[in-house]
Amino acid sequence: MELKKRSNKKVVCTIVLSMVLLLSCSSKKKELKEDSMVSNKAIFEAVYNGDKNQLVDILEKSTSLEIKNDQGRTPLMEAVYNKNNEIATLLINAGADVNAQDNMKNSPFLYAGAEGNMEIVKLALENGVNFKIYNRYGGTALIPAAEKGHLEVVKLLVNWLNFPKDHVNNLGWTALLEAVILSDGGQVHIDIVAALIKGGCDVNIRDENGMTSLMHAKKQGYAEMVKLLQQAGAK
Repeated sequence: MELKKRSNKKVVCTIVLSMVLLLSCSSKKKELKEDSMVSNKAIFEAVYNGDKNQLVDILEKSTSLEIKNDQGRTPLMEAVYNKNNEIATLLINAGADVNAQDNMKNSPFLYAGAEGNMEIVKLALENGVNFKIYNRYGGTALIPAAEKGHLEVVKLLVNWLNFPKDHVNNLGWTALLEAVILSDGGQVHIDIVAALIKGGCDVNIRDENGMTSLMHAKKQGYAEMVKLLQQAGAK
């Protein structure tokens, strides 16, 4: 009988100790989660406010750079959207992922290319860009850069080692096709067509309707583009 009482007492003690440990662990997890939330909020605030000093302080701690807000944006993505290159540079140099995509499928590299942000494009290229990550149109950074008239970005990308200069997006267009189809035929786009040709783009890739860049240039009456394309062997 006495042995049974001792056994029961031992079981009760074990249960109580387990509950104490469980509550302790739960409390610690809650504290860690709250600390993480505060840290996450702080890094986004530093980015939104362009507060370099605050960001430097945060980066000295073990803070994740790949957290995302409700739009799927990392702190680096926000910095690039805000055109704050100083903040973006700090984050990239600290190891932030230049390929992390948000809910719109923009990445810091893709968006910088589309916006002609040469500084961030260069820095991203030097920090592990994945050329197989595409925007929501299935395109590379080169394609919107060519469309929007960002000549220097086009020159950089088309001549970058192993860049997919002839990639075809979901619309069936390469950078060269898009530079002709969506341009106004002005000097900037003439120079972009010249840069793409010089960079080695295939001038005879056809779109989904079987039309080449030369055919589109002729159709739209872009005489200078027609001349450049014909000199490059376009058909």
